[in-house]
Amino acid sequence: MKQKILIGLGVLAAALLVRNIWTMLTQLPDEEFQGAIFRIIFFHVPAAFTAFACFFAALVSGIAYLSTQNLKCDAFSVSVTEVGLAFGAANLVTGMIWARIIWGIWWTWDWRLTSMLICWLLYAGYLVLRRAVEEPTERARLSAVMSILSFTVVPFVFFSIKWFRTQHPQPVLYGQGRMDANYRAMLFGNWVPLLLFAVVLIAVRMRQERRQRELDALRREVHAF
Repeated sequence: MKQKILIGLGVLAAALLVRNIWTMLTQLPDEEFQGAIFRIIFFHVPAAFTAFACFFAALVSGIAYLSTQNLKCDAFSVSVTEVGLAFGAANLVTGMIWARIIWGIWWTWDWRLTSMLICWLLYAGYLVLRRAVEEPTERARLSAVMSILSFTVVPFVFFSIKWFRTQHPQPVLYGQGRMDANYRAMLFGNWVPLLLFAVVLIAVRMRQERRQRELDALRREVHAF
């Protein structure tokens, strides 16, 4: 992706984010029971959606690599996984902050929280696996399999909000959702800049991955002499 396009997407994402934050602070009222901290949902949930979108993209690219043996698919897979992990971490951190204010604790081994942590650790393990394997094609093959297996946890994390009646708040986005229409519009509206940021980060990480692979190829050629 060209540099000017990336800069344009980044500026657009930043502008949308600033506008959304201004709207959250000046136009949306505090939630009746949770107060001002409820606004964190406009980052907590879109961060999770963005992470899941990245993990799905990694699943598709992993399947594509196993089908084509094209290392570009592997490069995309590792790039999008790293970005997904960043947004997954944002989801966990904002959830902990929210929990501290509402529950009085930073963490509880709630099924919904724990399943997201397990998902994050699986994808972190994907990166550890890549560092443990030197040969590019073997690394790509094992990483693709790991990515496919890791994604099996993602649907469980998503639906655990509906399946388990635990300390975590009940679902408000589907089923018999109780979220105010203005809140709902802001939640999905704030997902847009996060997705744009994810696209920019993936493109930047792809460039880094391509250059790293070129350096590794040169290093192997030097060692061959």
